[in-house]
Amino acid sequence: MVVLNRIYTRSGDDGTTALGSGERRPKYDLRIAAYGTVDETNAAIGIVRLHLPQARELDAMLGLIQNDLFDLGADLAVPEREGKAERLRMLSSQVERLERDIDTLNAKLAPLTSFVLPGGTPAAAYLHLARTICRRAERIMVELAAKPNEPVGDAAIQYMNRLSDFLFVASRAVNDNGSGDVLWVPGQNR
Repeated sequence: MVVLNRIYTRSGDDGTTALGSGERRPKYDLRIAAYGTVDETNAAIGIVRLHLPQARELDAMLGLIQNDLFDLGADLAVPEREGKAERLRMLSSQVERLERDIDTLNAKLAPLTSFVLPGGTPAAAYLHLARTICRRAERIMVELAAKPNEPVGDAAIQYMNRLSDFLFVASRAVNDNGSGDVLWVPGQNR
């Protein structure tokens, strides 16, 4: 359990921060960027939830996702090392739940005839913002995983990949199941 009774420690004043393992890394380290961007995704989802007073089912899904994103941050904050006690890791069951939720939302959507521009309702616009932040987090995680001795679990990367899909489908769901989507018109302004 986490206990936070003092917020500032001054230990990061030298430009480093501690991983969950206690190892100190520069604040620009790719692992720090990865879980920082996961946290940014979570914050954007928090803004979305402010705009969903009538969408209880979607709000509940997003609440689960926010908790999962803290799990993911904890996973990234403690790199897997041989001989070390296992920490909290993302599981394939979390990815599978996201897939079921995507299928639930997608079943009600009108088919797409064009790419969708961010907009429509405020919730949809913020879902698109969360989606783009999520994609950035995924890119950083994939880059991190490609480095020697920087393990990132498959389920963690898969989760972020599915989450961006979920956020896209959710944006269409809050845009009156797609009928309120703002569609891209290629070459419209030529």
